[in-house]
Amino acid sequence: MADYGLFIGWGALVRGRELKGLEVFNESIQFWADHQKKGNIESFEPVLLTPHGGDLAGFLLIKGEGAKLDQIKRSDEYLALNTRAGQVVDDLGFVDCLLGAKLQEQMAEFKNKTADILGAHAMAR
Repeated sequence: MADYGLFIGWGALVRGRELKGLEVFNESIQFWADHQKKGNIESFEPVLLTPHGGDLAGFLLIKGEGAKLDQIKRSDEYLALNTRAGQVVDDLGFVDCLLGAKLQEQMAEFKNKTADILGAHAMAR
């Protein structure tokens, strides 16, 4: 199971660029499918959100090894694809994620640091 992820979120399509937006979305799906076939990522999941009054319209969650994800993020192809995406959607954003064992490690670290700050008696409540 992957311990790292990449969350790529986007907002509404830029008006007048809807068809180009669909084209860039399909390019992105192909980009990540190719990386999955090559073994560079474990998996990816595209998600479209129903209207909810917020700015987030959809996202991709890409799962893989941290070093391989970092290498992809530094590639010219990735940077060019994201430049294109930024021209057809609003609120494009990228966030590194912790998953699986790394998530559990981070939560344990949070608990330990909280106990250090608040004192052990606060954690017993």
